[in-house]
Amino acid sequence: MGGALSLTLAALAYPSMLGFSTASAAQDRVIAQTSTGPLTEADRDFVVKVRAAGLWEYPVGQMALRKGTTTAVRTAGRHLVSGHAGLDATCRRIAARLNITLPNQPSPQQQGFVATLGADTGKQFDSDMANILRTTHGQIFSTVAKIRATTGNSLVRQLADQANDTVLDHITVMEKTGLVDFDQVLFQETTPPRLPSQDLTPPPPAAGEPQVALK
Repeated sequence: MGGALSLTLAALAYPSMLGFSTASAAQDRVIAQTSTGPLTEADRDFVVKVRAAGLWEYPVGQMALRKGTTTAVRTAGRHLVSGHAGLDATCRRIAARLNITLPNQPSPQQQGFVATLGADTGKQFDSDMANILRTTHGQIFSTVAKIRATTGNSLVRQLADQANDTVLDHITVMEKTGLVDFDQVLFQETTPPRLPSQDLTPPPPAAGEPQVALK
């Protein structure tokens, strides 16, 4: 890892736990002072979460373009692809400036979503995609707002602004499919399953592994 961070800080650059759980008991702890403001654990984890979200939602969007049986589902797929391509470009740019290590694969939980949708066909795919994506976007929406309200780093604020617009857009297009079961989504948003940390954590890239870019 380049930049001016010490080896001690570099060792902290990949979070120990992500997903929709708390990554650390000290999320407001400053792990680096940068030219764009202090970087906290919460800031770093947010950048990684946005990256990991794109690593599974982007291919799901591509699936929707191929497998969606309605115009609304295919439209939602286009929004997933374009939205996460834009967020990914911002994530990679910000991570390079802040010395944040980004994953090249989503978390095991997120990989499970992709596997489920990959096995679905027809109307089942349409329904599962709309409800899984509406649930996950609803869960992350409050995280985006909290980071935007509390971060002292201008680059992280830029990413939060973009993520807020993208997540709201994706929530909207999922709802426009007419397939969202709001009672079930609300239940899943407010009572998510308690999963072990390793299921919520995207694996770190192997040494020398090229960085995946979503385009």
